[in-house]
Amino acid sequence: MFRRFLGLDRVADSPARRAGGEPPVVDVADQAETETVRRIVARLEALPPSEARYLASFAYVMSRAAEADLEVSDDETALIERFIVEYGGVDASQAVLVTEMAKFQARLQGGTEDYVVTREFRTISTPDQRVALLRCCFAIGAVDGTITAEEAAVVNQIARELDLEPDVVNRVRAEFHDQLSSVRALRRASGSSGPS
Repeated sequence: MFRRFLGLDRVADSPARRAGGEPPVVDVADQAETETVRRIVARLEALPPSEARYLASFAYVMSRAAEADLEVSDDETALIERFIVEYGGVDASQAVLVTEMAKFQARLQGGTEDYVVTREFRTISTPDQRVALLRCCFAIGAVDGTITAEEAAVVNQIARELDLEPDVVNRVRAEFHDQLSSVRALRRASGSSGPS
């Protein structure tokens, strides 16, 4: 979607690439899509600055958690979008755009912005909102059934940057205990299949 949004998927069809200087082909679907994106952006821009900052940092931190294994799956993306609707108070089309922008920024900026954005979220959020974000990050890691060691390490780092108390982090982590890859490995080694 972001490639379409930026027009990167149409580079091969650009006027500079066409012989004879033919005029560009105008696709009605592209125009409609562009208008849709503009309407969504206008609605996002209409948000009060404090809400926009909250939404942007919330989405970025979730994208950071999803990017822990260097790939953001379709299931992780869908879950981020769902959480943005649930906790961000925007509609599904806005959530899609926010998610794509956050994923793009998390990939582009990576480690240089991770700490800064997470600390920004800590500054502008309530303790309950920080716990909710941590829960979302664990859920994103667990979306495929297993939270890998890399995913757990990133989520633990996020928890530290959010200044969450260890007992709070442990309570949230306990909700995802059965999905932790280390727990699964121990169960396989001991021949136990876990709780029924």
